[in-house]
Parts: sequence; structure tokens; C-alpha cells
Amino acid sequence: MIVKFIARQLGAMELMEQLLMLPASKLSNFRGLYISLLLTSLLFSPAVHAQSGPFTGLAGSWVGNGSISLGNGTKERIRCRATYSVGADGNGLRQNLRCASDSYRFDLSSNVNYLAGQVSGMWSETSRNIGGTLIGSARAGLFQVIVTSPSFSANLSLTTQGDRQSVVVTAPPGGQLSGVSITLARAK
Repeated sequence: MIVKFIARQLGAMELMEQLLMLPASKLSNFRGLYISLLLTSLLFSPAVHAQSGPFTGLAGSWVGNGSISLGNGTKERIRCRATYSVGADGNGLRQNLRCASDSYRFDLSSNVNYLAGQVSGMWSETSRNIGGTLIGSARAGLFQVIVTSPSFSANLSLTTQGDRQSVVVTAPPGGQLSGVSITLARAK
């Protein structure tokens, strides 16, 4: 792709050389200068296809802790690690979130896509062999989704500010899980 771009630019350069009516001895100097400027602009300009979607900036590993509220009324501290892989345009996200307490563990994976302010995708929790869909909204630094499966539903809110994240999950009463609150920081 870059080679085609440079070739087009060299064609434009030949046209400029003809318009400027430079003698043949000056053409090679002009061509060298033009190529140097072109390569410099390619190397030091922002990428043409830079990430711009709502998942931009999430890529990488995050670690932290929080608390989990179980359906039986107990509340425990949990430790978590999240890994995010973000698509080239910032509109796709693959997430793995692993958390554990003294008596509870979950291993959540999801694939999420963004389009026109909305997010949708699939999720799975491998330690309980359940999965389902998620749908919701996204804007800069805030994701609010509803996760559902045949046996589980919950509201999930993820807020990101710089290298900090807050994840809050609220489930209806009567299930094994009633809520999760996690604070994560970008792993160093």
C-alpha cells in the first residue's frame, strides 16, 4: 500500500518537474529532495488508519480488586485480571476477565462490536459453562450493557478514565451472584 502511494507521488513529482522546466542535472537533486520529504512525512505523521472507536485505549492487561456479593448474602474480596484485545479501528473488543475470592471464581470472556453508539456481542463464563449475549450503549469511557443467558441476566457498567477502570455488575435477586464491584489499573 505504501509502495503504491509512493509511486503515485513520484508520478506527481514528474509532472511537477515538467511544469517547473528544470534542466536534467537539477532533476535528480529535486527528486532526492522530494523523496526525502515524502518519506519523512510518512514516518512522522499520524497513522492513516488510527484507532478511533470507543474501545481505543483499552488494549492490554489490567489488574485490580474489589468485592463480590453472593446470593446467600455473603460479601467477599476478589482479585482480578483483565486482558483486552482491540480491533484496528477501535470498534471491536475481545475481553478476558478472571477473578477469584476465597470461595468464588469466575472466568469471563466476551467478543463485542460497536456500531453507531451501540455495543453487542457474545459472552461466556467457562467455570460454570454458561454464555449468552450482551447489548447496550457506549460513549467515550462509559459502557453500559445488559448481559443475558437462559439462566442468568445482569446489568454491567464499565467506566474508564485514563489508566483506571471501574466495573460494576448488578444481578437480580435469587441467583448465585447478586453483584460485583471491581477497580482495575493498567498493568505496568
